[in-house]
Amino acid sequence: MRDYGVFDILGPVMIGPSSSHTAGAARLAKVAGNIAGSNIKRVEFMLHGSFGQTYKGHGTDKALIAGILNMDPWDENLKRSFEIAEEKGIEVIFTVEDMGDVHPNTVKFIITNEDGRVTEVTGSSIGGGNIFIFDIDGQSVEFTGEKPTLLTQHKDMPGVISKISSLFYDENMNIGTMKVYRSGKGKATMALETDSMIPDEIINKIKEMEEVENVEFINPILEGGA
Repeated sequence: MRDYGVFDILGPVMIGPSSSHTAGAARLAKVAGNIAGSNIKRVEFMLHGSFGQTYKGHGTDKALIAGILNMDPWDENLKRSFEIAEEKGIEVIFTVEDMGDVHPNTVKFIITNEDGRVTEVTGSSIGGGNIFIFDIDGQSVEFTGEKPTLLTQHKDMPGVISKISSLFYDENMNIGTMKVYRSGKGKATMALETDSMIPDEIINKIKEMEEVENVEFINPILEGGA
């Protein structure tokens, strides 16, 4: 049985009527935006299930845009997210899609940066403001964003995971979970969660590895900005 904490029982600090449809939506979008990187110019939000049916009435649309703008669920500016996105020149599009057998509060983000790079992230708001990311650019992943998370895309070859994990050992850092997903095209994706913040020094050393093609670091979203 899962261990429940006070956050699960009381719910998150947030702006809006629903932890799943506002707080969870904002958290999802903030993580997706972090994965996509800076200078976002266009986002298509593909909404599934309950998200697609009630996104306007529950403020899910405002929360999703707020997350892309790097706002937290408790940010007072969440209510002005449409206006702020327009001021920043970010185009937003909402579509309703049936994604099949996934959680009813699921959204797929199709994010375009200024340089034309497109990133696709799919995840669900699973209740109480909690989230679950399960696809990045067509690659299956599994992480929640509750802990510091390192995402890598690297060559699927011996020694890469050992080289990365040894950096954490050298810094006496504990790895909470590590999951590796193989694409079958000589590439792999790894989601690595740690018990403490990952120093920039480690991230930079991983970026310098010739076997590693891309590195993203996801900061945990701390309740109330704590």
